[in-house]
Amino acid sequence: MNGHYNLKVYLMDKIQISKQIELSTFFELMPGKVVDVQINHPVAVRLKLPVVGYELGRYILLKYPDVARSNDYSDVLVEGNIAIVRYIIEGSKGHCCAFRTSIRNVVSYPEKFLLLAYPNQIENRQLRKQQRHIIHLPATLELDNDRGSEIVEGIINDISMQGCGFIFKSENAQTKVKKLDIFVCVHSSVNESMKIPAKVCNCRNELGNVSVGIQFSQGDKQVSNLLEHLLIDAEFSS
Repeated sequence: MNGHYNLKVYLMDKIQISKQIELSTFFELMPGKVVDVQINHPVAVRLKLPVVGYELGRYILLKYPDVARSNDYSDVLVEGNIAIVRYIIEGSKGHCCAFRTSIRNVVSYPEKFLLLAYPNQIENRQLRKQQRHIIHLPATLELDNDRGSEIVEGIINDISMQGCGFIFKSENAQTKVKKLDIFVCVHSSVNESMKIPAKVCNCRNELGNVSVGIQFSQGDKQVSNLLEHLLIDAEFSS
């Protein structure tokens, strides 16, 4: 009987550890990250709110939305209301994550915050068909916009045969790169540089940290050469 009880406790502990590992894998809500919050009662509302902080296993703290007199959300942002939170994990994972939670409280001091219950489970869906390889490669984007030709300096932080992630810093929290055709410029060696045709698929600005999702033009041999230069097997990146 005692052995059966110990086995049951052991299995319950294993399940709990597994759940904790799964949550820690997809719980990437660092302060400043903007999440999508959906509330359906009494009316449907979707808000983009930055994360202020959290305590593991207990709560998540979000900034209360800036409001006008005509809409202060006081009818939907109330204790006990259910919320669906969604966010994107970039890098090699490339996951869209979502979890169901409830509003625990609306904090008014020192300023207004939204206190959410910590999730028990996080659903996730992989966004990319190709495995991205994490790198840290200085590069520039060459683009044409309303102001003419422009060069943006930054870092390629992940890459595959199909595309890459590019990040750069901006003093303007509203800075974004429009969906347009660009060139990704990389110095592959001392005397050689690559100018890879591509296009911007998405862009996010989180407190001045701008992340750009880029798709390479099909059949560009320079991408294969770049991966080879980075000692990445192109066959496993397509």
